[in-house]
Amino acid sequence: MQRHAIVLAAGKGTRMKSKKYKVLHEVAGKSMIEHVVKSVSESGVGQLVTIVGHGAESVKETLGDMSLYSFQEQQLGTAHAVNMASEHLEDQQGTTLVVCGDTPLITPETLKSLVDHHEEKEAQATVLSATAPDPKGYGRIVRDANDRLVKIVEQKDATVEEQQISEISSGIFAFDNQVLFEKLQHVSNDNAQNEYYLPEVLSLILEEQGIVEIHHTNDFEEIMGVNDRVMLSEAARVFRQRINESHMRNGVTIVDPASTYIDVDVTIGEDTTIEPGVKLAGDTQIGSEVEVGQYTEITNSRIGNNVIIKQSMINEAVVDDDVKIGPFAQLRPGANLGHKVKVGNFVEIKKSEIKAGAKVPHLSYIGDAEIGERTNIGCGSITVNYDGKNKFKTVIGSDSFIGCNSNLVAPVNLGDGSFTAAGSTITDDVPHNSFAIARNRQTTKKGYFDK
Repeated sequence: MQRHAIVLAAGKGTRMKSKKYKVLHEVAGKSMIEHVVKSVSESGVGQLVTIVGHGAESVKETLGDMSLYSFQEQQLGTAHAVNMASEHLEDQQGTTLVVCGDTPLITPETLKSLVDHHEEKEAQATVLSATAPDPKGYGRIVRDANDRLVKIVEQKDATVEEQQISEISSGIFAFDNQVLFEKLQHVSNDNAQNEYYLPEVLSLILEEQGIVEIHHTNDFEEIMGVNDRVMLSEAARVFRQRINESHMRNGVTIVDPASTYIDVDVTIGEDTTIEPGVKLAGDTQIGSEVEVGQYTEITNSRIGNNVIIKQSMINEAVVDDDVKIGPFAQLRPGANLGHKVKVGNFVEIKKSEIKAGAKVPHLSYIGDAEIGERTNIGCGSITVNYDGKNKFKTVIGSDSFIGCNSNLVAPVNLGDGSFTAAGSTITDDVPHNSFAIARNRQTTKKGYFDK
């Protein structure tokens, strides 16, 4: 049987109090709408339509060709929004899943289970329900004595008795596609909000003695909708807990999961240890037996095996095996550290290749450079790569020794086995196996204190 999906993402989300379109707010490194579309796609859906409205172009830019789109110019309710997808789906056969774009915690497994249940029961509609600790604001599931659905009543339309019901509608449904678009033509907006509610489709089916099923999930957090910054924070907490638990079950030690922030696309090898306060973001890959020290932040980077990182920032960098970094080092975009490189405290590296065995132990800036194998960069040495307009490259060969507080004024090349005297400002190329001194001789004036 064909399976389709409609993702509702047209609401502006005024309670977020943000210029950013609501479903584009991020949870664990991805926008809410990306999480939802990913889960829907992985549940086995073939054709997916996203309903967009305010901020439509931003949503399309985010999702690209992951979805088809329909535009809802006026937000007149969920039934009205779903009906916008008729241009793509009304002639289709099969099952259509309807999911809200602000439910980032929904899983592919639950969506698939919902659709499977719907099709097994040969229902015209099935609602995903959950038991809420505090049902305020949610539509209530009203059952009869045989536990069959009577109706879904919205909070503002519910009686005092109905408001005591703790089983709530998730706003996620499975429909027979042909029945859905036929019934949508008969939905009324005769309610407190003067909106066209999607649950009214279920009532219309029941009036004709159709089959409407309830599929209950035991995980209320999974169907949590996000309407404001408080709920966004709660969704992020739950998502972060899921991610951390998954890594720990896969052999990663996370010392304090509550203070560890790992984005959804991060991969981590076995026997790696993550200390408190660490943030691993974006498309980051970390190898096995790595030690990531407290308050380290790594973004969109590749970290090899057996690497030790102490309190450092790494962004868009590549780090080979057996490297030691920090404390308080910064690797900026384009930093590429070879095997057994050491980068010490208060070192900044940008767009530079540091080859195997080289050392930059402390207090240095290396930008737009190539550092050869086993070369040692002395304390306080820098590559002077920028003249205020253009960037220039510094190349240092293998087995070289750069004395403390050397300024290497690019463009400049130092051959293999080069040495520079401490305090030198190097402006000319240095041949292989040469020693460069670029400083004034010391002058000592005796008795100067007495003057």
